[in-house]
Amino acid sequence: MAGQAQFEELARQLSAVGAVKRDMGRILPPDCPAGSAAVLTLLGRHGDMRMSKLAELLAVDMSVTSRHVAHVAARGWIERSPDPADKRSRILRLTPEGIQQLDELSRRTTHLLAERLSDWTDDEVGQLIGLMSRLRASFGDCRSAPLRAVPAAAPVFEETTRTPAST
Repeated sequence: MAGQAQFEELARQLSAVGAVKRDMGRILPPDCPAGSAAVLTLLGRHGDMRMSKLAELLAVDMSVTSRHVAHVAARGWIERSPDPADKRSRILRLTPEGIQQLDELSRRTTHLLAERLSDWTDDEVGQLIGLMSRLRASFGDCRSAPLRAVPAAAPVFEETTRTPAST
């Protein structure tokens, strides 16, 4: 098993992934903020669904989900139709315009990753994909797993502010 120092370094590296996510957010079209992109991505990956399922997948409150859904619906990227099983609920579905927007998001993301990782070998990219997939599997879906109490002897990691030169 990895040692304390390795887990501390892993925690630092994982917090630095935020910089990668921010850079990816900068390439989004002006009319498609990150929350809207997440809605389109989840509908593209999982297919039609109720708003409650989308909120669960986004791991955000229903009111936040409603704002994201209203934004993408106003742009014609999704449609909301009555749920045949429960007329009070709506089923969210990508429209052809939404599929086009999702394709554009994918194109931009793929281009950015290809640019930033141009000096990586195919094997290195494959290793990263495999390790990140394994890391996600180790954590599960993070929505349903109860948090475990941290043992009293375990160290508490403090987030420190770093300057660009120190990262």
